[in-house]
Amino acid sequence: MDILIEEYQGRIWAAALSGGRLEGLEVDPAHEAVRWGSIYWGKVTSINASLDAVFVELDEDYSGILYNKDVRVKAKDGTIIKGGDKAIGKLFKPGDMIAVQAKSAYLPRTLDFDLAQEQKSAQLSMDISIPGRHLIYCPLMAGNQISQRIRKKDLRVALTEMLGALEGMEGFILRSSAADIQTDILVREAKILRNIWTELQNYFEGSESALIMLGPDSIQRILSDKAVEKIDRIEVVTMDHYKQVEEWCSVFAPDLVTRVTPIELKNATKDLALFEYRDVLGPIEALFHDYAVLKSGGNLIIQETAALTAIDVNKGADKRSHLALNVDAAQEIARQVRLRNLGGIIIIDFLKMKTRKEQDELVKALEKAFDGDPCTVQIHGLTSLGLMEITRKRRTPTLFERVEGIEF
Repeated sequence: MDILIEEYQGRIWAAALSGGRLEGLEVDPAHEAVRWGSIYWGKVTSINASLDAVFVELDEDYSGILYNKDVRVKAKDGTIIKGGDKAIGKLFKPGDMIAVQAKSAYLPRTLDFDLAQEQKSAQLSMDISIPGRHLIYCPLMAGNQISQRIRKKDLRVALTEMLGALEGMEGFILRSSAADIQTDILVREAKILRNIWTELQNYFEGSESALIMLGPDSIQRILSDKAVEKIDRIEVVTMDHYKQVEEWCSVFAPDLVTRVTPIELKNATKDLALFEYRDVLGPIEALFHDYAVLKSGGNLIIQETAALTAIDVNKGADKRSHLALNVDAAQEIARQVRLRNLGGIIIIDFLKMKTRKEQDELVKALEKAFDGDPCTVQIHGLTSLGLMEITRKRRTPTLFERVEGIEF
């Protein structure tokens, strides 16, 4: 797999190619107000009893919302108490200072943005997590565990064996990439993440809200999300990007430092020159169409609404069985959902199948297709009307929202 790092109109773009095919895409919006994963020393400004939530000032310009279920309070004996047992108004009052993390990114809406899109605040959590390459450190979590996103039984067994390497350390979630690495690498990363948390706590003081640490940028997200893959090259054009990649790799992926490759282009100053050189502009532009073509001749119609995303599978010129085409469509649907960064409720109208056995095979194919998704995906199965229902909890805004206003 190759990783390409570019910049366009103040936005950092990171693309992942496997065999020349676009498999990952991350973009940092120039107008991002709150980045997913950012940690703040926030001030409680008001309590909403009906929502059982508090609004928290994050800085001079923006606020977020903290629901009771995301509250974590340390008791006198040092144990962590999860929210929910008491009304949030009994836990906090206006003026209280708390450490919070953005569970979702927030983009301020422009005046000409579709009014159907609801104005929302960033959702916050006191259950802070610090992501690495193979581990996620959750300092307020007891014990260690395996990422809930991993569904493969054999992989979960392998990771369970790796838990022993973290003896004496708690609060770590193992990612899928941890299964095939040496234990000393795992322990090294665990110590780094724990030291980061120790340093952060020094800033949780005072009566003024402030950003303490930015969440992972597009470069860090794609490198950590693709850690399970074999990365052959990380291509950059500018020295700034070279330094950014090298800095992250030197801490979390020393083996990748030698694979950071500066690319010399004659037209290096041209917008997205590296993407054009590697012929990925076409596949990126195709993500803004409301359809996707399958290799077999069929196609997908993808329509986003305020409530959900509907995907229709069409047979087209494909003369194979409905199951065969549906399985191919499932793979492409998972790819399109990941690249477009669709979230919430996703309803898929697959071609009708004759038997329950075929339906079960399709569900298994869909689960396998979503295995590499960095976000939490739940496949709820077929509804009474024969529609496949999926939910995906995305971390960042959709690709369309992040590149709003850009012309290719």
